[in-house]
Amino acid sequence: MKRSIELIILATALLLFAFATSLPAQQAQPGSPIEASETVQTPAHYPSVRGTLVIPESNKPQTVPAGQSFAANTNVEMFIPAGFPENSMNATGVPYYGYGYETPASLGCVYSLTDTPIAVDPSCNPNISALKNPTGGGKTIAIVDAYDDPSAESDSLLFSYQFGLPMVPPTVVYAITGDNSASCPGWVQTDYSGGWEMEEALDVEWAHAMAPSATIYLVEACTTSGQDLQQAVLVANNLVNCGKTGITNTSSGVNTAVCGTTQNAGEVSMSWGGYERSAETGTSCTGLNDGCFTAPNVVYVAAAGDNPGTQWPGTSPNVVSAGGLSNRRNPATLNFVMDSAWVFGGDGQSLLEKIPSYQSSHIAVTRVCGTVWRCVPDLSFDADPYTGVWVYDTFPIYGIEYSSGWNVMGGTSVSSPALAGIINNAASRSGTWAATTNAELTTIYANLGTAYFSDIVSGYCGFYMGFTALTGYDLCTGVGAPRGFGGK
Repeated sequence: MKRSIELIILATALLLFAFATSLPAQQAQPGSPIEASETVQTPAHYPSVRGTLVIPESNKPQTVPAGQSFAANTNVEMFIPAGFPENSMNATGVPYYGYGYETPASLGCVYSLTDTPIAVDPSCNPNISALKNPTGGGKTIAIVDAYDDPSAESDSLLFSYQFGLPMVPPTVVYAITGDNSASCPGWVQTDYSGGWEMEEALDVEWAHAMAPSATIYLVEACTTSGQDLQQAVLVANNLVNCGKTGITNTSSGVNTAVCGTTQNAGEVSMSWGGYERSAETGTSCTGLNDGCFTAPNVVYVAAAGDNPGTQWPGTSPNVVSAGGLSNRRNPATLNFVMDSAWVFGGDGQSLLEKIPSYQSSHIAVTRVCGTVWRCVPDLSFDADPYTGVWVYDTFPIYGIEYSSGWNVMGGTSVSSPALAGIINNAASRSGTWAATTNAELTTIYANLGTAYFSDIVSGYCGFYMGFTALTGYDLCTGVGAPRGFGGK
């Protein structure tokens, strides 16, 4: 109740702000072709090549608590360009005009998710021509993160207002029960460093950007431990299936039978990960393992990681592994040039997970992926913080100047919620929701090399940059980037 009252107050304040700045607010909506043609064609200033790359403490490998076998880290990074100007709006809704960082409309154009796809507007310029956002989506996306972002709802509302998206905030759910008060005393605490709050702002805003009509839940675990994240995943499963948490005040766990025979469908996005370990291959969800990602009618998406090599749960055969790309733009015009592999994207062969049939049927006979181990990623999205996306986050990041408000963010934490949104939107449009992640990935790999995906053939990744983006499947970009809503 307390959080609901706070949200009403925040929403009211935001609407008053919108009224007070009505002219810029109206201009922030996608404009008519006449308005677009009247926009100044030359950026006000060029982005500086200098700046500060911020990798929060939450993005580093975490210490595993006593009695646990797993601890998660985020996969979010932030780039602060040198001489970042004062916040200002412009006709396209870009927070800082003149910078070529990505908006929902510009990436909607790049990935052909709007009425003006890249074939119609090859520039996909966020400052000038890319004005239309993706539309559609349905049912549910549940985002699993650790700790609490107290400004998740209000930040999401302002992000949506700025870019002309439906102003519907996520529903925040604490994944806690009555008997774990030692680590979670009635509420989920914040991460003092701000890294997980930055993660959560990114996750909810970009899932919403790619599937604006989907219902979005933000499920917050008490901590980054495997036990707490397991509970959060089970809560997310229930929310996707029937809109209920399955939590009671007297239960030490989650009632996974809460839905009975009534089942919905959707996606669970997990932008976090950690070291692979022997317990990950379990099938019964006793502890956090592959068996937790088998709820019916749920497609799981997880970040591939922000360093060469693999991380779990991205390596799980029950999860779509979300890899990273760099979006190359002309530095003078900011027009789109091409997608390239992101050098720091997670990649390679799993240390423990066996190759699933959806891969062995399509790529195991190639030189890229062998015949024994699961290869990642499966599918990729812009993740390079130097070519990153706009995110609105007002929770302060400890010790970092310019952290509160509009920021440019990257990491495969962008890829996971965005691809979950695209998969959701694709299912909503086709009317066919995948029964399992295996079914989703079988469809994706069956369409390898078709017009439904952009084959990325530029760039390198991996240890010593030993992997190369190749024709067909490769360990840097998987099957490539999404192109439209088909084949997913």
